[in-house]
Amino acid sequence: MRNDLFNLDTNEGLSDPDPVRRAQIQSKLPLPKRFYKEARVAEREGRFAVELDGRTVKTPARQDLSLPTRAAAQLIADEFSAQEKEIDPARMPATRIANTAIDGIGHDPQAVLEDVLRFASSDMLCYRAGSPERLVARQTELWDPVIDWAGTSLGARFLLAEGVMHVEQPRETLAAFSVHLGQFRDPFAIAALHTITTLTGSAILALAVAKGKISGAEAWKLAHVDEDWTIEHWGQDAEAAERRSIRERELMASVRMLEAVAD
Repeated sequence: MRNDLFNLDTNEGLSDPDPVRRAQIQSKLPLPKRFYKEARVAEREGRFAVELDGRTVKTPARQDLSLPTRAAAQLIADEFSAQEKEIDPARMPATRIANTAIDGIGHDPQAVLEDVLRFASSDMLCYRAGSPERLVARQTELWDPVIDWAGTSLGARFLLAEGVMHVEQPRETLAAFSVHLGQFRDPFAIAALHTITTLTGSAILALAVAKGKISGAEAWKLAHVDEDWTIEHWGQDAEAAERRSIRERELMASVRMLEAVAD
């Protein structure tokens, strides 16, 4: 099997956390031809490997692309099956999540959870507009239920601020939030949780998705309250719409991975 295919993500920029940046870089590189007929999932010793024509796919670090559930492995197999004449890693977000989990997070999951916690310390949901009044009301209506959920269900009572002036969150709040983050041990779940956090700018939204409080679609809507307000009043150009579409696909792939590893 052509193992060089699976080193694409190790090229400069392709591990960039911004999916739009990855797509831009990928668009400048020659894409490998699809060389396989079938992508499938094979069970091996209680785990599930992704195979192309019977040969196990390798991660960029040349480890077996093996996942804890059949549903999670099927997400990867489906992405390989969806490739046409060429293989475009920019259209394979679940595969990138799995590669990250296997090659990186599995060695130091705590470092990734700490990064999610850093987002919580300056979470987007805590910073509110001072005006116009209708935007303030919309943020209150849509964001407050999630903030209230964090306080009552997680014991994490976040302080709110107006504008961009930093507000120091209580130690007790972050400690309570950290306890719930620590319940995630699976590297694939942690990779998905981190991706949702970075794409939305909100660790609170990411944890709400992971715990089933809100759906991925709801998290995406809540993450774009301000942007949608701007679009309603000023419109949106095609390039911005494409960037947003790429990020949304990444988020939904992360949600599917979270659900799949929980099966």
